[in-house]
Amino acid sequence: MHKRSQAIASQQRRKILTGSAAAVGLASIGLPSISLAKNNPIKIGMPTILSGRVAMLGEASRNAAIMGVEAFNAAGGLNGRPVELVIRDSKGRPDEAARIARELVNSDGCEMILDAEASSGAFGVHEVARDLGFLVMHTCSETSALSADPKMRIPNAFRAARQGIHDAIVGGDYSAKVAKEKGLTRWMSISPDYSYGKDTTAEFFEYLKHFNKDVEVVNSVWPKLFQADYSEPITRLLQGKPQAIYSCLWGGDLTSFIDQASIYGLMKDRQFFGVNMADYAVLTAIKAVPPNVHSGNRYLKSIPKTQQNAAWCDAYIAKFKTMPLNWSWQNAVGIDFMLNAIKKTNGTDTKKMSDVLQGMTIKSPFGTNGEITMRALDHTIIDYAIAWGDLQPKEPYMPNPYMGNWTTVLELEKQWMIKKGFIS
Repeated sequence: MHKRSQAIASQQRRKILTGSAAAVGLASIGLPSISLAKNNPIKIGMPTILSGRVAMLGEASRNAAIMGVEAFNAAGGLNGRPVELVIRDSKGRPDEAARIARELVNSDGCEMILDAEASSGAFGVHEVARDLGFLVMHTCSETSALSADPKMRIPNAFRAARQGIHDAIVGGDYSAKVAKEKGLTRWMSISPDYSYGKDTTAEFFEYLKHFNKDVEVVNSVWPKLFQADYSEPITRLLQGKPQAIYSCLWGGDLTSFIDQASIYGLMKDRQFFGVNMADYAVLTAIKAVPPNVHSGNRYLKSIPKTQQNAAWCDAYIAKFKTMPLNWSWQNAVGIDFMLNAIKKTNGTDTKKMSDVLQGMTIKSPFGTNGEITMRALDHTIIDYAIAWGDLQPKEPYMPNPYMGNWTTVLELEKQWMIKKGFIS
């Protein structure tokens, strides 16, 4: 018997025995019997990072997931059954993320996992899902290979997060235009030394060069994830004398780098393209938005500029007294897809939910046209709002966004997947 099936069967036997004993007890004292199944919650496990330097990832993820679950339960849940989030702190350790995911299913009775781990932990959770066979929705990992590489794919895993290749195409297009206007031919990069940093930086430069053949990448700097002191990487950037710098540092790493780079005057005479700058976590944490900074949108209330997006943002702020982040909208989308699948299948069967999720389109305040689709090919979302632009130090932060065109994104992504051998 499959490991997960054994675990669930054992849990069901315990529930049946407990329920039978309770019913006998009620009858013996003359009380009417009641249905215990109706209020038996559907448990969704959620491993994420809730302590340490990037606790903001877990907090933003948890908040958005809670909003989605509360709305679902307020509407009656699944035939009266509420959803319960079981949230655990991985402390940003990949081994702990994998251990927690296994424990949430085998010991805590969770029937599916909302994986709000960074890429460093998501791959571990993914392998546990491959082993145990539960439904997993990745909501924070943006490493393209997680869903694009057919060797990684499993029928029960989905991703409701932006993907590096999508950002790279839109970012490369926008940055190439700026490079042509300003004569930026000499480039360097500073990105975190793990899969997301390596893959995303390579993809960005691939499309920067695709749209502008005159660009030259002279060197790259790879600080460790969660590094505290950036003086040595900044010195190397200054010595390289680039006209432009690309970075996919994120969260606390990005804010630390920006503040330290400002002390050294790194941004003064060169353009900085930081894909993760336009997020409230960074914009409200750094001492000041430096000049000459460009970014992709992570989460901004004004992108997409719709009433639905603004209303969702306002509701989030009213409930949690803080601004939503990129991980917030991604987890809002992820839990929405899961809850829609529960409704559509009228249950929690992994295969049925996996089948219905393939190609599912939901209404979403974060979609370019009010909708987001879970692509059947590789179980990842498309049609979410992607924009790049230069930043200003106050709302709306990105006053003139260059919106990504999904027709162009999908055409170039298909060529990229063929070249990688992911599709034929």
